Parts: sequence; structure tokens; C-alpha cells
Amino acid sequence: MNLFSPAEVAKNYINVGKGKVNTPVPKMFLLAVMAGAFIALGGVAATTASVGVTPASIGKLVGACIFPGGLTMVLLAGSELFTGNCLLVIPLLEREIKVGGMLKNWVVVYLGNFVGGTLVAAGIVYSHQVSLFDNAMAVSVISTAAGKCSLSFSDAFLRGIFCNFLVCIAVWISFAAKDVAGKVIGLFFPIMIFVVCGFEHSVANMYYIGAGLFAKGVPAYAEAASHAGVNLDALSWGQFLGRNLVPVTLGNIVGGGIFVGCVYWFLYLKDSGKK
Repeated sequence: MNLFSPAEVAKNYINVGKGKVNTPVPKMFLLAVMAGAFIALGGVAATTASVGVTPASIGKLVGACIFPGGLTMVLLAGSELFTGNCLLVIPLLEREIKVGGMLKNWVVVYLGNFVGGTLVAAGIVYSHQVSLFDNAMAVSVISTAAGKCSLSFSDAFLRGIFCNFLVCIAVWISFAAKDVAGKVIGLFFPIMIFVVCGFEHSVANMYYIGAGLFAKGVPAYAEAASHAGVNLDALSWGQFLGRNLVPVTLGNIVGGGIFVGCVYWFLYLKDSGKK
């Protein structure tokens, strides 16, 4: 059999989670920086490939098929991703880790993800990679960021729930596979689905909105975006944090931690040691 059963995945994740929580903070942080960069690079590639493809719906599908490369790097190259680590509620409910350990992991990894994603965002703007297609990529980057910052709190929160439900399912399926091909194939479709649907991923948004903010600061890019009808006033660091990152992060915790982690713990681990 080339797959672990769901019950085996749940049991195996207990040790995985304990390892994550017990990782020394400097290593945890650097692993998180790597994950933030991996997700960001998936976003760079997705946008680059989709810009200029018409109709826009096909372009979005093209980008959605490329974006899973980011999570592939996260899971196979070794790194720490906040959204996937929402599954730490599983060893927490099994009383194998403590609340403090889980929260420490979440905070350190979240900050590391932010650093990794923001560094890539700055790098692609200031290397002028976004000037591709006669600045059409810069317009797309700024437009995407402005759109994300224009969401209502409730919309961002709910889209965050759906997103991390799918991301944690992707992680869960990858843990079920026993070979590299199975892991890649297993994670591909849930991630593609969340991108096509336009759900909100906090770590991806650290790159997407960060890149938009940096690009907005380049006069040629801002002018091109303005001529394309993008509302530049919607895009600011305050809007990024308050209108998007906070509600999306909360939604991601609910979607991954409760609707995947808690549900699968209840289904496969609760009372299992008493039988």
C-alpha cells in the first residue's frame, strides 16, 4: 500500500508536531523564512505566467496550476509554514504539546514567513522583474494587492477559512503519500482549487500585498497602474495589516486548526487510546 490511512496520518502527525514545537527558535525562524520565500516564489511564477493570457479566466487557471509549486518546496525541501502548522492543534488535543509551545511556534513561524515573503516581494520589484510585458506585470501586482486590501473584514475572514481548510487538506494528503510523486500529486488539486476560487492565504498575501506596496512606490509602476484604473488609495501598509492580514490570519486558524485539525483529531484520535 502506497498510502498511510487517515488514522495513521493523524497518529504520525503527533510526532511531527512535537518535533516542530521542540525545534530551537533560531532554526525554527530560518525554516520559516525559507517557507515564506517558497510560497512567495510560487506567487511570482503564477503571476508571471498568467499576465497577458486571455481571457483572464484562463490566465487565472494557468497561475493556479503553477502556484502549488510553492507548497511543494515547503513540504519537500524542509521549512515551516504557519498555515500548515495550524494542524498543531492535533498534538495539543492529544496533550503531547502545550498551548505555550504551539503559540510560540505560530508566532516565530509567522514572523519568519513574513520576512521571507517580504524579502522576495522587495527583490522582484527592485530587480524590475515586474516590468515584464511592458509593465503589465507591475499593474497586475498592484491591482491584486489593492483588491485584497479592499475586502471587508468578514469577506477576508471567510475566504481565509476556506483557504486554509484546503491548504491543510493538501498537507494532510501529502503526509498520506509515501513517495515524492504521491505527495506532489496529492497537494496539487486542493491548492489549485483555493487559488482558482480566490480564497485568502495569509502567508501568500505577505508576498502579494507586499509586492504591490513596493511596486506602488516606483513612479513608473504606479503610473501604469493608475492608467489601468487601479485604486491606489486602497493600498497602504495600514490597509494591508488591518483590512487583510488580521482577518485572513484569523480565518486561516479557524479553517485549518478547527475544521481540519480538530475534526480529524475527533474522528481518528479521540478516545483511541482507551479502546
